[in-house]
Amino acid sequence: MTPQMPQQAARSKCPGCEEPLESGDLFCGACGYDLSVVPEPPRDRPTVAMGTQVDWPEADGSGRPGTSQRPGEVPGTDSGGRELPGAAVRLDGPAAAPAAAAAPSPVQEAGAAARVGPGAPGGPEATGPEAPRAAGPGSASGSDPGSGDFGPAAPDPRAAGHSGGHAAAPPPGAKLCVACRAGHVDPDGYCENCGHAQPRERDHMEQELGSVAAVSDRGLRHHRNEDSFAVSSTALPDGSPAVIAIVCDGVSSATRPDDASSAAASSANEHLLEALPRGTHPQQAMHDAILAAASAVNSLASEPGAAMEHDPHRHQNAPACTLVGAVAAGDLLVVGWVGDSRAYWVPDDRGGPPARLTEDDSWAAQMVSAGLMSEAEAYADERAHAITGWLGADAYELEPHTASFKPDRPGVVVVCTDGLWNYAEAPEDMAQVLPADAAGRPLHGAQVLVGHALDGGGHDNVTVAVLPFAVPRQGAGSA
Repeated sequence: MTPQMPQQAARSKCPGCEEPLESGDLFCGACGYDLSVVPEPPRDRPTVAMGTQVDWPEADGSGRPGTSQRPGEVPGTDSGGRELPGAAVRLDGPAAAPAAAAAPSPVQEAGAAARVGPGAPGGPEATGPEAPRAAGPGSASGSDPGSGDFGPAAPDPRAAGHSGGHAAAPPPGAKLCVACRAGHVDPDGYCENCGHAQPRERDHMEQELGSVAAVSDRGLRHHRNEDSFAVSSTALPDGSPAVIAIVCDGVSSATRPDDASSAAASSANEHLLEALPRGTHPQQAMHDAILAAASAVNSLASEPGAAMEHDPHRHQNAPACTLVGAVAAGDLLVVGWVGDSRAYWVPDDRGGPPARLTEDDSWAAQMVSAGLMSEAEAYADERAHAITGWLGADAYELEPHTASFKPDRPGVVVVCTDGLWNYAEAPEDMAQVLPADAAGRPLHGAQVLVGHALDGGGHDNVTVAVLPFAVPRQGAGSA
């Protein structure tokens, strides 16, 4: 585990977006703000009786006293409308720029664009979407020497301090920050103006393919999405369709969990697409697909030097993930899994009981199976979600689980990570959350399920695939 930073323990909200933080967070789950660089909050000021003359050294937002500003350094008028004596900066002609250059403000000396308001000396430091502001009436930043025209503050304060106040033009085709809409994004995915991490492609993913759909979301507490999925369809040798849904959950304590889940989902899906049209039995194809996924994840551990470069906060454990998959082929429903991701069965008419189709590879499941604890006692234990099976080079002997079913009525298979079932664990709970029209609108059904997890707290990445299963009509080629 990464030691907690003292600043993190003292803050309950993200300084970038004001979202609540949890103890031990390295990044804000909402905006990705790097909390390791958050300065200590300024101490509370003492209470002072009204009328007491106090000269406050204003804080600049970093907890350190700011530079005091004297009245003569700011242009303006007194209460009688007369111009204040000793004003060093004027805004009405070409002399403005030389005057500003002769007396640079403390903010400019520090390499930031000078401006009046939240970013000025003695005021709070601007962060987040409010960082880029137009230069106010006391600012010399962004001006064209000799023109008397004042433009907006430079989008990158660091660049402005080294270029005489001129805004650094972003390179052609540069991506603008979604938070401040002014700075461009560096190769690491952070805004060079306000420092916000940018949303990544995997933060929220949706895919609908005919009669199957999947949605994956980063959640509200994680700084990245470590889940992955694959949905596809193919044809069996007799021409009947086979629909596939694979969902993988990266093990967060391992190195590169996002790469592991992506490799596993892609490899398992590709193997099924090759094996099913050749006539391989769906259950055997699922078993072999899990082995192929394990091999793909194992190969990540042999890539030299990639672990620490990818994420310095991760331990040097082999990449690992869980996997759960489902195949609807004719009148047969096949599921396969390793780990604690699950598959649920929910009948369309809700007349029959819903069911969980998988058994977790977890500490809690082992305790229940051995008769040492009841299910309620086991899942209330802090060790409940410790997994005993996974895909990865450091896994124990791999034992893919597969099962096949022949439902007697149409329904929907919900294939999901624990980021969802933690908020709807019992089959009855899952059936209650799943929309009644999920068979006809699988993408909408998946969106509703992900929304349920986010509304419940979104403490983990959330991924779900919704796979409708239609019972073949008698005489239509069913076995």
